[in-house]
Amino acid sequence: MDSFSLTLTNCEFSAIELEHGYLRLRIARADLIKTLTGSAERTRWWQAGELVLEEAVLESQLPEGAVRCLGGDLDDNIYTYRDMVPIPLVSRGHIRCQLQFEGIAAPFVASGSAVQLTLHGSPKYIEHLR
Repeated sequence: MDSFSLTLTNCEFSAIELEHGYLRLRIARADLIKTLTGSAERTRWWQAGELVLEEAVLESQLPEGAVRCLGGDLDDNIYTYRDMVPIPLVSRGHIRCQLQFEGIAAPFVASGSAVQLTLHGSPKYIEHLR
């Protein structure tokens, strides 16, 4: 089975907004890594999208404007995804997001009851990784 994941490191967020209990992390550009079954080689792509947490509770301040992610963790119940998000991602339960942004000392932390990653448009090919 092929696997696809979104890389949080160097992910560009155009905005992070909290409205009516929904935390929307708007992704302007994120690298995607595709691994083919039975192959040691991978491919890198980029795509825009949105990561949404439902019933979101902020544990830190919202960053203002566009930010670049240096990395972080997404806790999905018993799983912790470090510096990446699996594709597809739709889950309910205990969700916690901790991200470190460039130029901001304190990590951004939020939790919620559900998470969903939605990608927009088609992925654009960047390179073959060997």
